[in-house]
Parts: sequence; C-alpha cells; structure tokens
Amino acid sequence: MHKRIYQIKAKILANAKVRDNYFHCLLQAPQVAGSALPGQFVNIKVSSGPEPLLRRPLSIHRIRGAEIGLFFEVVGEGTRLLSQRKPGERLDIIGPLGNGFNYELPVTNYQLPILVAGGMGVAPLVFLAEKLAQIPMSKSQIPIALIGAKTKSQILCEKEFQKCGCSVKIATDDGSAGFKGYVSDLLKKILQENKRTREQENGIYACGPKPMLKEVAGLAKKYRIPAQLSLEEHMACGIGACLGCAVKTIDGYQRVCQEGPVFAADRIVWQK
Repeated sequence: MHKRIYQIKAKILANAKVRDNYFHCLLQAPQVAGSALPGQFVNIKVSSGPEPLLRRPLSIHRIRGAEIGLFFEVVGEGTRLLSQRKPGERLDIIGPLGNGFNYELPVTNYQLPILVAGGMGVAPLVFLAEKLAQIPMSKSQIPIALIGAKTKSQILCEKEFQKCGCSVKIATDDGSAGFKGYVSDLLKKILQENKRTREQENGIYACGPKPMLKEVAGLAKKYRIPAQLSLEEHMACGIGACLGCAVKTIDGYQRVCQEGPVFAADRIVWQK
C-alpha cells in the first residue's frame, strides 16, 4: 500500500533542553501526526540557509493531536543548529518516512511486549509505548520497558514510559542505577527468569546501538521470540535514492530509510 509522505513547513511550538545535550522539540504538523506510525521518522532541514546541505533524520518521539514531538541529542553541527531554532519559526520537514513497528498483531498473539532501549533508542519506543497503552491488555500483558545507559545521569525517558503504563527496569554499565551491565544482559536475565509456554511468548521491540541490537537478535533467536529492531544508520537523502544506508539482510541489501528502519530481527545478516 502506498504511503503518503508530506513536505511541510512545520511551526516550532517549543524547543527546549531537557538536560545536558538532550532536547525536545514540539512541532505543529497535522499531516504527519495524522498518519505516522511508531518507528517512523522525519527528515529535517535544520537551518534556513544552504548549510548544512543534508537533512537530519529524527525518530518521531510522541504525538499529541496535530503535534509531533522530537527528542534528540546534540552531537554535531546539524543538531546544534536545530537546538538553536526558536518557537514561532518553521522547519522544513519531510515525513513520515520509513517503515514502523508492527505492534497490533504481536500484542494480540504474544502476551508480553518487551521494549528494549539503548541510549537514544528511547526516542521511537516512547511513541510505541503510547500506542500499546491504547490497546486493552490484562495485567500479565503490561509492557516491560528496559532502558540502558552508561550511568545513572544518562537514563532517558523513564517517567515517560511509566506514564504509558510500562513496568520500567533500568540497566547501567557502571551499576549506578538498577541492573549492573548492558541492557541486553538485563533482557537475557528476564527471559531466563520468565520461561513461558508458546501461547504466552514475548514480543520484543528494540532500538539502540548496533552491538546492542545484535545481542537482542541473538537472544530472540535463542528463545524463539519474535523481535523487531529499529536500526540506526547514517542517512543522506532519507528517501531511498542514494543507497547510503543499505544494510545486509537475507533478502539482499535493503535501505534503512525505506524498507526500514524497523526490520524483523531474523532478517538481518550481522557482520562478524
């Protein structure tokens, strides 16, 4: 089915620092908000001038009516310029782009959705958690959100997941909060402790650094659990023309900006 994509001048309603180098930007974008799915993204022209040339892809973090929220970290010139844009200004955005999470069917067939976020991987998973909160579930189906960070001060979006009704568990590399170790290690611990029948299988949704996603894919294969992964790759055009974000799958190379960013874990061919 053809996906409708819009290019609009979205009005900035708010653009504020959450903490450190993390910002939340709220845009008035009714066309995008009305058709976006969790896991999709927008491609943003961050400045009003010719530089930088390339747009910046950002996951859709939340939706409130006609408004879309973007959560980003300042890591380079593009995101630095975006962080300086003011309410009332307009951003040239294209979206919604890419392939989102298939969350409705797994919730029907699998008892326990598990959301696994590493670092900025929280961005699209909050949107997914909001959608899951709208689906009637029993107490045994309450989604688990696993948030991984290097240290306590870098834990992101814990309250947002809690507001969506998720049971939140934290993993920090240094053990300063929650489980000591990687978030994939925490996932392994949970899967070992919660062995279920085939009728009560889990469904995993993950976003984060590639090494983390590779570990999650390995666990999903070991425990025979369906998993969907949102991949993070450098994008140039964002519309599938440049082939710069292609990843190897069992069906050949596919574009993260078009066939992804969400892929079934068992389709990805991981580099050794």
